[in-house]
Amino acid sequence: SAAELRRYRGAPGQPGLYLALLGRVFDVERGRKHYGPGGAYSGFAGRDATRAFASGDFSAAGLVDSVSGLSPAELLSIHSWLSFYQHNYEPVGKLVGRFYDENGAPTEALREVEAAIEEALKFQAESEQKQQQFPPCNSEWSSAKGTRFWCSRQSGGVQRAWAGVPRKLHRPGSRGSSCVCVRSSGPPWGQPGSAQHSDRGDLDHPHLEQYEGCHPLAEQCVLLT
Repeated sequence: SAAELRRYRGAPGQPGLYLALLGRVFDVERGRKHYGPGGAYSGFAGRDATRAFASGDFSAAGLVDSVSGLSPAELLSIHSWLSFYQHNYEPVGKLVGRFYDENGAPTEALREVEAAIEEALKFQAESEQKQQQFPPCNSEWSSAKGTRFWCSRQSGGVQRAWAGVPRKLHRPGSRGSSCVCVRSSGPPWGQPGSAQHSDRGDLDHPHLEQYEGCHPLAEQCVLLT
């Protein structure tokens, strides 16, 4: 229970040093310099302060277990912290309360958080896949020369076997566009074994637009703005 867990804050005479995350309790004695009295993260000891792992708010109001209203990125942060504790510290049980009932079974609140984290992980994987398909262009700007976009085999920090050509990518639901590098030969993305294709890579993708005044297959494009 929360009252029992409060006795595990690592102070002299207390039985140990524990913290909880999403209702899972870990023995963090090995990290006493961080979590013990006077440590930078001592506020996490003896309680479930799940929200603070994502928000960075270490005030009394922030050191709570409620995760309502957290963004997908914040939920992913909680997920990676949970993974960190599972790999580095000894699990010692479950905390009865928001996330587990008296029998140690997950509550509806925990199931909701897990579903939201799963959704966030799926979205992250899709975003990473999109970046493999359409890596960001390199760009530079000067008042004299305008904006130059160009593609290379490492542009956007994505290592690949092709450089691609610059195109404007319009993402559904977002304003404006961004410059991405697009494969200009071979089959479209996701159809590597397709024999029936026009050997234009992803150039015919419906969300792409060519830059005006630039050769359609040039690896760089200068906009005089």
